[in-house]
Amino acid sequence: MKKLLMGSVLAMSSIFTVTACTSVNATTDTTPTTSKMQHKDGMKKDGMRDPMSQLDLTATQQAQIKAIMQAQHSDRKADRTKNKAERAQMQQQMQALTNSSTLNTAAVNRLADQQAAKTKQRFIERVQTQHAISQVLTAEQRAKLAKLQAEKMAKGYKGSKHGKMHGKPHQGM
Repeated sequence: MKKLLMGSVLAMSSIFTVTACTSVNATTDTTPTTSKMQHKDGMKKDGMRDPMSQLDLTATQQAQIKAIMQAQHSDRKADRTKNKAERAQMQQQMQALTNSSTLNTAAVNRLADQQAAKTKQRFIERVQTQHAISQVLTAEQRAKLAKLQAEKMAKGYKGSKHGKMHGKPHQGM
């Protein structure tokens, strides 16, 4: 149950972050342009509307949300090289543990704790970003966004790279 709840929270967080980022870019452009995912009026290729585009954001709100998203993006970009090196080191440690004749449970637990700490930090940062964006919205906009997100979750979000796996039986190695 805990995994399901955490998975739902993470999925909702990811959806909100991606939605906020794409809608800010789509609504702040003065010339109508279309990208692979975003079309005029917040419509995506799959026919679904972007929830942030349905909130009637003012120009000030759009600018504030864009600034929040850009700050969050530059923070992630700055840490990218460090994180890549850490991932490579963790992968080497996992490979060494996998190839050893006996399993070092203490080392496995240390790696698991390190991974959990990174996941926790990403979750905290995502919630902080969502909170900052939420503070820009009016009470009515927050209520409407919550309703739109609930509707999207009820339908089942198919946009993620893992969405194709839902509903299919898991095949082991």
